[in-house]
Amino acid sequence: MVSKNTICLWYDGGALDAARFYAQTFADSAVGAVHHAPGDYPAGRQGDVLMVQFSVMGIPCLGMNGGPAMKHSEAFSFQVSTDDQAETDRLWDAIIGNGGQASQCGWCKDRWGLSWQITPRALMAAMADPDRAAAGRAFKAMMGMTRIDIATIEAARRS
Repeated sequence: MVSKNTICLWYDGGALDAARFYAQTFADSAVGAVHHAPGDYPAGRQGDVLMVQFSVMGIPCLGMNGGPAMKHSEAFSFQVSTDDQAETDRLWDAIIGNGGQASQCGWCKDRWGLSWQITPRALMAAMADPDRAAAGRAFKAMMGMTRIDIATIEAARRS
């Protein structure tokens, strides 16, 4: 059954590879139907993979191989809440290690240019701390990070 609301992500020929990577990397993710182009189109030929139905952590997505005209931007990202440093590291390393790129404050891009926020729950708790000084210290610590280090965030929050 097709969801009433599906996120459509534009790829330059890599939709199936991306969907497979997401399915291998994130829990509750899977590749569904693969649709081939019924005829030639500006970015491809008849028979090429045109669309891929997949899910990322239970979120229904459609990957469309539309060609190089549209690029991903940080205006859209998946935010992944992690439970501990091991999960944070595993997901970060998977994205970066598969041709991705590190950014600031827990953000990174996968090799297809899609942005991800690998965000420990401890960071979100620190930012929501009712002690605004503690939240500010945690925020300042985060601003100097690429991958989030939970121990550093918690130490800053307590200091």
